[in-house]
Parts: sequence; structure tokens; C-alpha cells
Amino acid sequence: MSPNSDSILSQELSRRTALKALFGAASAAVLFGLPARAHAAEASKETTDKLNAAQAQLDEVQAQLDSIANEYAALANKNAQTLNDIENVQGKIDDTQAQIDEKKAELKKKRNDLSDRVAASYKSGGTNILSLLLASGSFEELVANAHYVEKINKSDRDAIEDIQTIQEELDAQKTELESQKADLEKLKDQQTAQMQDMQAKQQEVQTVLNGLSDDVKELMAQRDSEILAAAQAEEAARKAAAAAAAANKNNSYSGGSSSGGGSHAPGTPQQNAGSGKQQAVVNACYSTPSPGQNWCAAWVTNVFRNAGVGYFGGNACDMFNAWCYSSDRSALQVGMIVADSSHSGTGAPGLIYGHVGIYVGGGIVMSNEGAITSKSLDSFISFYGTGSGVRWGWLGGIALS
Repeated sequence: MSPNSDSILSQELSRRTALKALFGAASAAVLFGLPARAHAAEASKETTDKLNAAQAQLDEVQAQLDSIANEYAALANKNAQTLNDIENVQGKIDDTQAQIDEKKAELKKKRNDLSDRVAASYKSGGTNILSLLLASGSFEELVANAHYVEKINKSDRDAIEDIQTIQEELDAQKTELESQKADLEKLKDQQTAQMQDMQAKQQEVQTVLNGLSDDVKELMAQRDSEILAAAQAEEAARKAAAAAAAANKNNSYSGGSSSGGGSHAPGTPQQNAGSGKQQAVVNACYSTPSPGQNWCAAWVTNVFRNAGVGYFGGNACDMFNAWCYSSDRSALQVGMIVADSSHSGTGAPGLIYGHVGIYVGGGIVMSNEGAITSKSLDSFISFYGTGSGVRWGWLGGIALS
């Protein structure tokens, strides 16, 4: 978002009010079935100028909305990278913890072995080592045996010290990784907050755009009404002239043929034709209808409510940020939501809000795209993963399996 975006938005709102005052109320005439000569009729210059000005204003605000969408998409991509970094760091933490556990077990075994050996020596009165030393046949052999005993003890001590050193290094490494993860979590929260702010700005600009669009529609209706009235006046004048010419012809045949300009009626568009909980969600996917275009998250909410799992609101971006934590295919389970927070395939709505569907098994993701569709996971990722990337997880954090 550019620094002066708030002032621009205020200007747009003021212009919106000014346009309303300037344009006033206009009738919504629909232009169809004009007579043959109607193409020569024109609207008034005042109406045409107002329409051109409103259209230019509409284009300007639309460009602003597109700019917000593009900036949001760029931020969503950065947020996706942050999520990847968090996932990678967590993997390193898990690996380091496994090494720490291994060294702890090794250290415990070394200490137990040394303790057992000391205890055995104590119980035997130290006769094992003493026997070894007394069995020496010469002073040189005695010195060699004593050196051997000392080397065994030093080897034990060195082994324990080495393991302790490695464990301390691993503990420090884990602490550093956890610090990195904490920083990344803060960055993710900051990016999420920024995206929410941009969504709010997008909604404000969309409201302005909707108002300007209404103004353009009103002026277009007014223009069409004026063109229709001018065309009807031309046609009436033509018929009057023809009638006067016929009346001047004495004893001429007065019956003329008329050509009916049948009115056009617009056509009517065709109508758009594991576990128990997991199965309930799958069944609800097939029985829950589409709530309409661009309402993918609403459909997901309806599915989980119809399945008896619970109610979870928010848009696709909200669901992605709150619940989609993994991109590991081996972790994907039936009933999980599959989502992105921003993609370019469906224009501004996709850039701002992303898309969400439900994995129903067999490599298939169902989602609302205006109609309920079933796509392979690969196809879903290929189309919706072009921006922030696609991730999955349990909606509401409720594991259905």
C-alpha cells in the first residue's frame, strides 16, 4: 500500500458524494428493439459527458483496487515463504532433539557401565585391579599394568566428557533454532496483520467502486432512455411525413405495408445445473450446494456444519493462516481443508482472499468455484498454488481421524 493511499481513498469518497449530487436520480430504462433508424439518434451531450467522466472515475478506482490486490499478493507470497521457513526450522529442531535424546541415552549407558564396573570392583574388594598389579612379574610389567588401568579410567572419563560436550552443543543449537522459530512466528503474525489491514482497505475501495459502478449504470440507463426517446421521435416524424405524402395523392392507394420491428426479449440464462466424522464431511461435500460465486469459504463452513463437526467462519485467507500448517503430502488426510491465501488465477478476489476446498480422498479436492467441482490434488495445486502456495490442515484444529 502506498503512503498516500488513505488520502486517495478519502478523495474517492468525496468524489463519490459529489458525483451523487451532480448526477441526481435517473430512470433505469432498458434499450432494446429500437426501430431501424434508431442508430442515428444520440443522447444529450450533458449525459454523455457525465457518463464519460463517471467511467473515467470508475477506471481510476478499479486501477487502485488492482494495485492493492497486487501488493496483497506480493505480501502473501512473503508470508508463504515465512511459513516454509517455520516448517524447515521446526524440522531442524525435531532432528536436533532426536540427536539430544540419542546422546542422553548414550551418556546414561556410559555412566551406568562405569558405575557397574566400580561397584563390582568395590564388592570384590578391588581384587581385580589388585590381582592384575600383583601378577606383574617385574617392575616394568607392574608399571605397564598400572598404565593400562589408568588408560581405561581415562578413556571412560574422556568418553563421558565428549558426550557431555556434544549434548551441550546440541542444546545450544536447539535453543538458537527455537529463537529463530520465535522470530519467524512474530514475522508471520506481522504479515498476517498487514494482510488483514490490506483486506480492510480493499473493502473500502470496493465500496467506492460499487458506488461508482452504480453511477455509471444509472447514466448508461439515462443515455439509453434518451437515445430511445430520440429514436421514437424520429420514427414518429417519419411516419407523419409518409402519411402526409399519401394524403396528397388523390385517389391513390392508401394501404401501405408496415414492417413490424419485433421487440427483443432477452433470453433467460440456463440454471447452473477412515472415521465416522471424516465420512460425514465427505458425504456433506456431495450434498451441500454452492452458496454462489466467490463464496468458497462459506461452502466449506456449510459442509462442516452440515456434517455436525462445528461452525467455523472467515474467508479462505483466514482459514489458511489459522489452520493450514503443512505442505507434506504424507500428512494430508480425508476431511482436511486445502487452501491458499493468494493466487492470480481468478483476478482480484483470488489475490485478496485466496481459495479453500476439502480433501475427500483418492487424490481429489472438492471446492466451490461457482459450482461444486472435483479436481485432482495436482490440478488444484497447479492452479491455486501460483501465489502463496497450497497448504492443508484440520479446520478449527479438530482432528477428524
